[in-house]
Amino acid sequence: MNLHRKGRTALVLALVVVVGMAFRVSWNALRDVARAIGADATAATLYPFVVDGLMALALIATLVLAGRDRTFALRVLAAYTIASLVLNYVHGLVPELHDRSVDWGRLADWDPANWALVLLATSLPVGSIYFGSDLVAKVLHHRPAPITAPTANAEESTETVRNRSRADLAVSTPASITPNVRPLPRAVAVGFLKSAIPAKPHPAIESIPVQPIERRAVAAESTRPRRATGHVPEAARTPRPKRTPDELLDQARKATADWPDARLTAEGIRREVRTSPANARSLRDTLRGERGALAV
Repeated sequence: MNLHRKGRTALVLALVVVVGMAFRVSWNALRDVARAIGADATAATLYPFVVDGLMALALIATLVLAGRDRTFALRVLAAYTIASLVLNYVHGLVPELHDRSVDWGRLADWDPANWALVLLATSLPVGSIYFGSDLVAKVLHHRPAPITAPTANAEESTETVRNRSRADLAVSTPASITPNVRPLPRAVAVGFLKSAIPAKPHPAIESIPVQPIERRAVAAESTRPRRATGHVPEAARTPRPKRTPDELLDQARKATADWPDARLTAEGIRREVRTSPANARSLRDTLRGERGALAV
């Protein structure tokens, strides 16, 4: 790690040296061009910093920004690189620029070319003010995207969360069935019997209070298999005996005896012995530790 850091530092220092030497070569040409378009000695000395300095600023902004702002910084870098290249090329084609014997405002013999070159040379300082301010503002307002840390225990993924929501029983309680209660038959009075039999005095019969019959709803037994309808409440689940940690470990040893090390995961142990994810992780660590001790 330390060697890698030293290599990166040496590479950055070498880049700074190369850029400094290239700036010195370009500085001579840009200074002479600035004198030819009417700049005084101080302005001509600062003119290379305006052009090549903005190139360095655009390069730094390219490394910091992202998206459309990064594309804008790349375009500024490309435009000022081309402009500096053109002015250096003109400086090489016009020897009079070297000894300041050229006419003021004359960079080419052909008038349209001379006008274009003078416009280019005089507009670069104004463009540096505009584009430089815009790039600095974009860098200051840039907010890098937060870096999310990788989740631990990648093997316990969303599948574990999905399995936790399942019910332990595959069958839920059925809906109640309304019983078919048949009403009691009513008493029917026969008219001709009353007229054929003479009326006789009947002894008084003591009335006996009749208690109402309770109607009980009897659920019909259904032979059709019941399907799971979703989450089953705790009261309807089949009670499962609790196992001690030693029993869980013994059962996990037997179930994973022929498993390879790559298959020995918490999710696989949880499914095999049907236990909680926390117990499965503990069993996984214990079994891996035992295998490591046997391997040594």
